[in-house]
Amino acid sequence: MRIPILALVLLIASGPAPWAQDRPARDASEIDADSDLALAAVARGEILPLSALMPRLLAAHPGEVLDIEIDLDPAGRIEEYEFEMLTPEGRLIEVDMDARTGEITEVSDEDPEDDD
Repeated sequence: MRIPILALVLLIASGPAPWAQDRPARDASEIDADSDLALAAVARGEILPLSALMPRLLAAHPGEVLDIEIDLDPAGRIEEYEFEMLTPEGRLIEVDMDARTGEITEVSDEDPEDDD
């Protein structure tokens, strides 16, 4: 199950990307619930915080983080972070990282038309 998480206003200052303008706005309560889930998992030591993952991510894949989502395992625990990124070359990619270890598990081209 894929759940959106707050994209942390990290590198997004110029407004939504052209391909994201048609996406429905996220409900604030949905973002808060996702953030609470992630914060609780970090506090329990189950997953790494984003502050530990971002330097690894940007060292391996420079660019701008546009969105961050979490994937849950069948038991409802956070399994993976999914980072949607814009590379310096203008490619839209998705980088998946294991939430427990910080290992990059997959890098794929992202379809700008896919809201999933």
